[in-house]
Amino acid sequence: MPKNLVIVESPAKAKTIQSYLGKDYEVASCNGHIRDLPKNNKAIDVAQGFQPTYEVSKGKQQVVTELKKRVRKVDQVYLASDDDREGEAISWHLREALALHEAKTRRIVFREITKHAVLKAIQNPRAIDLALVNSQQARRVLDRLVGYDLSPLLWKKIKPGLSAGRVQSVAVRMIVERERAIIAFEPTAYFVIAALLAVDKDHYLHAELLERLKTEAAAYQFLQQCIGATFAVQALEKKPAKKSPPPPFITSTLQQEASLRLGYTVTRTMLLAQNLYEAGKISYMRTDAVYLAAEAVQGAQREIQAAYGADYFQARTYTTKSATAQEAHEAIRPTDFSQRTVSPDTSEQRLYELIWKRAIASQMADAQLEKTTATVAISTTPQTLVAKGEVVKFEGFLKVYTPHREEGEAQATVLPPLTIGQVLALDHMQARERFTKPPARYTEASLVKQLEEQGIGRPSTYAPIIGTIQQRGYVIKESRDGRERAYQLLTLRNNQIQAEKRTEITGTEKQKLCPTDTALVVNDFLVSHFAEVTDYGFTAKIEQQLDEIAAGDKEWDKMLAAFYQDFCPKVEQTAQLDRTALDTSRLLGTEPTTGKPVIARLGKYGPLVQLGDSDAESPARVASLRKNQRLENITLAEALDLFKLPREVGQWEATPIVANVGRYGPYIKHQDRFYQLGKEDDPLKITLERAIAIMQAKRQADAKRLIKTFDQDPAIQVLNGRWGPYIKVKRKDGYLNARIPPEIDPAQLTLQDCLELAEKVAAKKQPKKKPGR
Repeated sequence: MPKNLVIVESPAKAKTIQSYLGKDYEVASCNGHIRDLPKNNKAIDVAQGFQPTYEVSKGKQQVVTELKKRVRKVDQVYLASDDDREGEAISWHLREALALHEAKTRRIVFREITKHAVLKAIQNPRAIDLALVNSQQARRVLDRLVGYDLSPLLWKKIKPGLSAGRVQSVAVRMIVERERAIIAFEPTAYFVIAALLAVDKDHYLHAELLERLKTEAAAYQFLQQCIGATFAVQALEKKPAKKSPPPPFITSTLQQEASLRLGYTVTRTMLLAQNLYEAGKISYMRTDAVYLAAEAVQGAQREIQAAYGADYFQARTYTTKSATAQEAHEAIRPTDFSQRTVSPDTSEQRLYELIWKRAIASQMADAQLEKTTATVAISTTPQTLVAKGEVVKFEGFLKVYTPHREEGEAQATVLPPLTIGQVLALDHMQARERFTKPPARYTEASLVKQLEEQGIGRPSTYAPIIGTIQQRGYVIKESRDGRERAYQLLTLRNNQIQAEKRTEITGTEKQKLCPTDTALVVNDFLVSHFAEVTDYGFTAKIEQQLDEIAAGDKEWDKMLAAFYQDFCPKVEQTAQLDRTALDTSRLLGTEPTTGKPVIARLGKYGPLVQLGDSDAESPARVASLRKNQRLENITLAEALDLFKLPREVGQWEATPIVANVGRYGPYIKHQDRFYQLGKEDDPLKITLERAIAIMQAKRQADAKRLIKTFDQDPAIQVLNGRWGPYIKVKRKDGYLNARIPPEIDPAQLTLQDCLELAEKVAAKKQPKKKPGR
């Protein structure tokens, strides 16, 4: 029988560690946190120094019971949760919930799951670090206080079901402010001059005027000056340069690079990294330090010298710019640099390769470059054209890893052979109109970068923050089609200037974070009444105070008291405000015919416009906003257009077709059936022919799906679905779908068979009654 029990957080980690330990050890999993604050307002006793009350989390009672049985059978218990605040808190909760005796309990930590690291940890146990526990506890209590006090206010003052959070609301504010900066942005036109110059019959030089010209007239004048001009190489400057590798990944940079290079979301990146860590393939993936241990550098050295040669190795020590980084923790790296393939899962393997390349590159030599700048004189003007190029003389780290090119950064090119005084023939010169760009909407990766730069959140919180603001409906991830924009192009060729209008697509966006109207309204409310809570600097200051608690330099209850003594009165004052006094709606103007007011506001199911005030005699009319419309910039004309809906498109099969906009977007309705419209269809303009085509296409698609119906009960259908045949039953509480087992032929099902299968599914979905109720 094992004499020692090691408790870790996940079954995958338990399996890996069990393979390293002998028969004297048993490894068990607690599956993450086993205790938490109960979901009620009695979880925290503010009067008693913010003392929390914890309870075993729902679904974890069986885990606790099983662990207690195992604890009774062993001499020693090792708590081996992760080496961070959350991990320390999990160990503390395990000790409390399992009533572990101090004499038989040891805390062990490791930053990688390798045999060496695990055995070394067992040989060097320590006590639970209560400073780390208190830091996690302070964060948890503070977030509960803020969330449980602010959320009910939002329900009462704006609409039910909303939520607020100490960090999530700050992240939403960032996205809202960026959106408003984009809306307010006015693009400015300018002209860029570029020339293609012939060096000889086989080589051309691309050179540009470094100055931006502000007007078309200035651009035209410059081209006129170049008519008949002689172009000659005035100067050639060659400079040696070097490019150094970036440091190995920390949590935030891994999330950013995985998004840019692999297209992974922040949450997916962390799940894949967690799998690699628990399989013993990488070091711990929640870190904000760029440090590498000496043995890791030695491992990288062996791999670099074996694969590329001694010239490619250069030992480097990186230090972080962040004052709050945990320098004792390592950056993210492979546990064994000689392993190139570690997982049959393609996604895991791609992420591992990215981590391997970045870590290896961080210990490689600089890339040696030669940068050349050619200045081209124009005989008719003192202004000059410039061409830049670079040649890689020694690849260094570029052999393994190429840093991501920033937006607007030019691709390095090689210049053709040139000599000073050499005359170049003008093939053509162009003046192209360009426009200044608004700030870019955040991606998940760029939001993480911004949070990190502002000192908001920590490595373990970036993914949950981004997940929460999307789950709560404050932010949606959208791809947007660009719009066509005209620009002017002037071309000088054969001493003739030709002007032409061209078009380009601008504003195309993929998977960007966009605030919903709910976010705009809630953000304005919180910034107006709780400015300190949503202030970036204040939120960063809270993070610093949590770090101080973790270091043992600050008492957690006093930190909470200092926060709450200002926060609580503000909550009470705001609760007294009359809802009608809050500026959550916007008057757009009046309807010309009736003179009734038209307002834009947030409704129960989303943003809407309202015509008139509701009263018993004349209820107000409301209309939902379109997908691309926003409460704060919709115009009166656009709102009045919405009241033209519902609109009768025409008659078909002796029944009217009606176009409208609903909760899920524009649609047409015919004979009590709804047909969703595509983004190319406008309910205000859709023709009868187009509406009929949409309905016919939908009917044909439905016919292919339909396997069987029953005249006795039209509410039951047997259909073909994405994952095979199923039964669809229309009930009072909505629709019920029941999968048909593969051994049953769906075409042979009777009505009774369908009812029985549906009942089995319904029974499984019923919540089980607890004993004694």
